Amino acid sequence: AVMYDVSIMKRTTVMLPDDVSDYLRYEAKQRGVSVAALVREAVEARMPGPERRELSFVGIGDGEVDGSVRVDEHVAKAVRRRHAAR
Repeated sequence: AVMYDVSIMKRTTVMLPDDVSDYLRYEAKQRGVSVAALVREAVEARMPGPERRELSFVGIGDGEVDGSVRVDEHVAKAVRRRHAAR
């Protein structure tokens, strides 16, 4: 989870349908984060530009290559690194 300095944040009120609000509360509880943190994450994922970090990687090599066999493992590792960097 990204830590923010609350002194530089703005409070915003958002009106949501009951089902969306219920889902946000449920998902936040499952993840152990606040609803506000979950909403920030969703909004940041839609931001254009350098603020949004895309998951990307390039593999170059020779010899025995297991990338295509272990692709799920490699992608999961990259995703964990990305989340840890936040």
